[in-house]
Amino acid sequence: MTLIFRISLWWICLLGAAAPAFAEERIALVIGNGGYTSVQPLDNPVSDANLIADTLKAVGFSVTLLTDATQVELKAAISTFGSDLRAGGPDMVGLFYYAGHGVQSFGANYLLPVDTSLTNAADLDLVALEASAVLRQMASARNRTNIVILDACRNNPFEAIPSLNDNGLAEMKAPTGTYLAYATAPGSVALDGVQRNSPFTSALADEMTNEGLKIEEVFKNVRVKVIEETDGAQTPWDTSSMTNDFVFKPGVQLTPEEIEEQQLWRSVERSRDPVQITLFLRSFPSGRHRADARALLSDVLQEELSAAPEPSAEPDVVAAPAPEVTLPADREADLIEKARQTGLVEDYEAYLAEFPDGVFSELAKFEIGTLQAAAAATAPPEAQSVPEVAATPATDPAAAPQAGAPVLFSEPLLTGAPEIVGKSIEDLVAGSPIFPPIEGIPEELWKDQSCANCHEWTREALCTQATTYLSASASRSLAKQHPYGGTFKQNLRRWAEGGCE
Repeated sequence: MTLIFRISLWWICLLGAAAPAFAEERIALVIGNGGYTSVQPLDNPVSDANLIADTLKAVGFSVTLLTDATQVELKAAISTFGSDLRAGGPDMVGLFYYAGHGVQSFGANYLLPVDTSLTNAADLDLVALEASAVLRQMASARNRTNIVILDACRNNPFEAIPSLNDNGLAEMKAPTGTYLAYATAPGSVALDGVQRNSPFTSALADEMTNEGLKIEEVFKNVRVKVIEETDGAQTPWDTSSMTNDFVFKPGVQLTPEEIEEQQLWRSVERSRDPVQITLFLRSFPSGRHRADARALLSDVLQEELSAAPEPSAEPDVVAAPAPEVTLPADREADLIEKARQTGLVEDYEAYLAEFPDGVFSELAKFEIGTLQAAAAATAPPEAQSVPEVAATPATDPAAAPQAGAPVLFSEPLLTGAPEIVGKSIEDLVAGSPIFPPIEGIPEELWKDQSCANCHEWTREALCTQATTYLSASASRSLAKQHPYGGTFKQNLRRWAEGGCE
């Protein structure tokens, strides 16, 4: 597998808008009827109602819970619920949840109190509650957001009564601003469940607590879970006339930078590109997703290393021509693996010293920058840093002056780019870069910024860096660009030759 390094500006260009605050008042009426006296009782509605009530409280609802309600109790609770909605004003959010028996007759849906007793279909509206009465109460409040959830499509308790042998509930029209959700499709039967809760309510309680999901996403996820759990026997159904967004559990209100980080992380996580992951870590060294990013980088890097072929046990056998794929040799893989395991700058630098143009060279450079930036964030002001990242080639080091007066830390430099000649290494530590640390990034991110902001340029750290340039294998590294140009590296090398005096 070829590792292709891509350096792009996606991490700079993505912008996010601040998430809206959800400060509206929320009230809910939750009803669970299971202890029927004249029709078949149900095992789970009371448990379902308790679960939904607890879940709604956790996401900011003021909940009225009613279990095993008689007709009088049911109608009184709905009347009070409507009054509370009307008193709450247009920003009030209302939610009605019902679990229990429900039937349809002549296209109308009815919710059954536990004291329902019926022998003739003509008496249904006298002993049950028409579901449209709930919608009328909610619509009368003229509030912007109402939610009706019916886990009431269980087995029909009146199948023996003529004109009441239809299964499930009939489709209802949702008044403006209303979201209607059913445990199953119109005309179908929902399962009560063999566990403590019905499949629909169990899935709904789980999804309501998922941070930041819009209501449409919540019920889509519920549908997927219920279909899977029931092997396709039950498909939840919903309809909406909502005109605004609603989220059960809003996420923590993020700053613009945190929103940008979250958007970038979603892209990076899908890409599994080590360079993008490293750029993400450099951009957000103390971000909310730093631990996740480092774990993903470790996994991706391990996959790249494990893709290297095992050494042949039969060296005399001539193999077929290999495809054009670049894989690290054993020594190179060992060095980068050691750096990955230790997480030390010096181990990444050791890799670069031996393999300046290796498969993982760009990754190593970016990881060095990440580690140095993290160290700088906790270092005293005089130990702050600027990431050293390779960019465009500079002057050939062989053509640069290697003789003459020694380079001293506090003495003016005599050779190099005009911007550094006449300034000492000590002066340049607090100066501004003349080249971008990453080619192509906007000037406002680096121009006129102090180098002491991000790179670990203490005298001791610079000496360590300069010493790595003394090896013969580091000559190519000397030819590569730097925030102060390639000639600054050459001065650092000459400074190291003199013992970093």
